[in-house]
Amino acid sequence: MSRTGKSPISIPSGIEIKVADNNLVTVKGPKGELSQQIDPDLSVEIEDGVLEVKRPTDQQRHKAMHGLYRTLINNMVVGVSDGFTKELEMIGVGYRVNNTGNLLEISVGYSHPIMFYIPDELSLETKMEKGSNPYIKIEGIDKQLVGQIAAKIRSFRKPEPYKGKGIRYKGEEVRRKAGKTAAK
Repeated sequence: MSRTGKSPISIPSGIEIKVADNNLVTVKGPKGELSQQIDPDLSVEIEDGVLEVKRPTDQQRHKAMHGLYRTLINNMVVGVSDGFTKELEMIGVGYRVNNTGNLLEISVGYSHPIMFYIPDELSLETKMEKGSNPYIKIEGIDKQLVGQIAAKIRSFRKPEPYKGKGIRYKGEEVRRKAGKTAAK
């Protein structure tokens, strides 16, 4: 059996989960509400504050869906209770970041600043302090949306391997290359 799929999800206090007839799972908590359509072959059972996803057979397709939907439901439970955060840092001379509400303005060495609108479901925080790198923090309840927006911002100037300049996740290690040696 799938190790991920068979592990139960404990439901914290303050979290309400509803399963509709058409396998629509809705999770409501203090930070918001999320819903996910579940494969019709799978069943979702809630007993004594524990949620389990069950599959009908051991077919390859059912095994794959079993682990996937269990993880998606778990991410919804964690999202509405704690939320998800991604932090990015900008390394490079003259790199700047600023935000007005959910409109992000990034200057990363191009001839023009990049204007990027963050969806309303997410909250955005930027910091520009002397002596430290510019910093972007994205928070939200939907793990997929937080990760997708962080990856999009990182794609504006990916870290390059020679000098290490670019936008990277906080704590990300960039493998450095040696570069050319001087010819004699």
